[in-house]
Amino acid sequence: MIATPLPTAAEPSDFVHPALFYRDLEEYTAGVGAFVREALAAQEPVFLAVPGPHLNALRQSLGSDADGIDCVDMRELGRNPGRILAALQGFADRNPGRAPRIVGEPIWPGRTEGEILEATRHEALINTAFAGRPATILCPYDLSGLSSQVVADARRTHPTVIEDGRDTASPFYTDADTVCSDCDLPFPEPSQDPLLLEYAGGGLAQVREHAENWVRGADLDPARRGDFVLAVSEAAANSLAHGGGKGTLRLWSTATGGVVAEIQDSGRLSNALAGRRRPSLTSGNGGRGLWMIHQLCDLVEIRALESGLTLRLHVSAV
Repeated sequence: MIATPLPTAAEPSDFVHPALFYRDLEEYTAGVGAFVREALAAQEPVFLAVPGPHLNALRQSLGSDADGIDCVDMRELGRNPGRILAALQGFADRNPGRAPRIVGEPIWPGRTEGEILEATRHEALINTAFAGRPATILCPYDLSGLSSQVVADARRTHPTVIEDGRDTASPFYTDADTVCSDCDLPFPEPSQDPLLLEYAGGGLAQVREHAENWVRGADLDPARRGDFVLAVSEAAANSLAHGGGKGTLRLWSTATGGVVAEIQDSGRLSNALAGRRRPSLTSGNGGRGLWMIHQLCDLVEIRALESGLTLRLHVSAV
């Protein structure tokens, strides 16, 4: 077993965000376990957001030290990567005046390409959202199960990396704007011809009716159909208010029985964190619509290009 060094303790205004590269479960539990135990010894609050099997392994490895630690299965929290950041910030907010220690594992073997891309965007935006805040977020990456591209992107989104017993600065680390821009890849075309609707001012009711009529034929329970229609309505409303007053909606089903809505307009995403942080009740806008969309959908894919903004909203059948 290779001893894994712990991230250097943060100064009061420092944010520390290392990637922990591991090759097997033993290396994983040793590295993450040491991180957790040091935090507990320093009486710092700990939050574990990792996939269920890893959460179970950590609980077994930590024994009684795991009692009272805030934990969540990242397969549920992070099914839509756009929901993760708010949970991490919420934990930090519930511990004011303290330097929380968080383990966040947003990418694991089996993630789809779309999920990985949005999780990579999330990893880059962590650095913006937590800048200047005393906290440490350790992000494990499975070298044996993830692609070389995922590992390369981890080196770009984390200022430091822990690998082979060494904690070093990543020479490939870059700013969030660059990473997010690189994530704005062209969408692949759907495998079936989508149903198309163009809409403009005064057409929000038409969009909602169009989506309601179409999704009745989908293999979703009534509650999820309602979530889908509400998400489409919120996205179209954003188009009318902020995306040039018009847009296009495309709808199609997936091979696994899920549904996808694509909303395209000429708008801009002026704040890459919009929708990823819980909006203030006192804010005039604050990204409430995009926040709601993230809560309703199983995956939200975003492309912010010179030609405009495109969202793909996914709701799964399972």
